Amino acid sequence: MKMQQVSDHCFAVLNETNLVCDANSGLINLGDGVLVDTQSDLSHARQMIELFSSVWAGPPKYVVLTHEDIDHVAGNQLFPEAEFIAHQTMTERMKEAADPTESQKLTHGVHHLVTRSVLRAAHPGLLAVARQLDENYDFDGIELVLPTILFDDQYTLDLEGMEVNVIYLGPAHEVGDTVVNMPSEGVLFAGDLLFNQSTPMGWVGSYQQFSDALDRIIALDPATIVPGHGPVCGVEAVKEEQAYFQHVFDESKKCFDQGLDSRQAAERIDLERFAGWKAPARLVINVERAYREFRDEQVDAPWDLPRIFDGMHHLAKTNGLPDEF
Repeated sequence: MKMQQVSDHCFAVLNETNLVCDANSGLINLGDGVLVDTQSDLSHARQMIELFSSVWAGPPKYVVLTHEDIDHVAGNQLFPEAEFIAHQTMTERMKEAADPTESQKLTHGVHHLVTRSVLRAAHPGLLAVARQLDENYDFDGIELVLPTILFDDQYTLDLEGMEVNVIYLGPAHEVGDTVVNMPSEGVLFAGDLLFNQSTPMGWVGSYQQFSDALDRIIALDPATIVPGHGPVCGVEAVKEEQAYFQHVFDESKKCFDQGLDSRQAAERIDLERFAGWKAPARLVINVERAYREFRDEQVDAPWDLPRIFDGMHHLAKTNGLPDEF
């Protein structure tokens, strides 16, 4: 984990491993201060605080939550005086998506012989992701702290005369997808609408909705973007993510028209220049999401996560991809 200054008043804390839960956080160090996302567990949140405390005079008054996943909200309890700003869907969504109980069960199971044996036999992909998470994350002690300020389309903060816009762009990656834009410094914090040098995922919404959200980021014309995962970048990374999704969608449609199921499609699709991104087997999620559209199914229906992780594990083994999540 490292801190990077990206403009006069904006900073980023970056998790350089760039796999699942290796989320970034942001800071606008001006006026009452704005923190963007609070990390995946208490240990990483405390590391983030230590890094940011080298530049801030004190903890920020405002914390913006870019979406509901646990890797962006798990450190909320460490900011007891803060106002938490999020989209109006987030209160209910966080109760489901950010509940630490399932993550605790998953990582605890790695250390129990019976559980580990059952997972190895029934869901080897789920065991693999549990082991990966257990290497770096501890979900114990997390208390879910919900938003205190909810907004619909946009919420604007004034920091010593400088405008900061909190803009809703979801659903795409998740329901609550929100970006934080500081136009005066050309900086945008993208949350998980952008994965840089790491394979993106869309859990809800359609391909078109995700593309539309990325178009809106491009239209804001930021000079610098702090993605939800991966290195700081510019709009070229947004365009590359759009190109990835378009490639997967087009190739998935070819496979669907040939009568292949989604697993067969994932095995056949050539990732081309995107193959070098972290966790390329996330392709499984994105192909299945495309197939939902082709089958006229509900695009935001609940996911069978053990099946998805098993599929990623299988694809990695079959196609010689890194077995990472």
